[in-house]
Amino acid sequence: MTARSELTASLLSTLREIPGLRAATPSTTAAASAVPWDLDVMAVDISENVVEIRVVALEVPIPPLTEVAGAALRAVLTGTPWENASLRLVVTDVDAAALVP
Repeated sequence: MTARSELTASLLSTLREIPGLRAATPSTTAAASAVPWDLDVMAVDISENVVEIRVVALEVPIPPLTEVAGAALRAVLTGTPWENASLRLVVTDVDAAALVP
């Protein structure tokens, strides 16, 4: 396993523990279950200077969620070749259930 794939797995593991956010994946249909790998990896891009994670907000307001997630995910980068990279969380969607009063 490469350092990038290990980092991706660690980031996704941490993200799954943060209430109110989930990885933004291109498909959540039943067909996705036929894919033999974790589709959530498609929500993470790691380059030399930027680590970007695309997420869906399951709750509002969004800023407190991204602040908590940013701190937790930044901790995952510590001690890796990407510890000084910019961490970018991109909220690609808001779950409709989050908007129901």
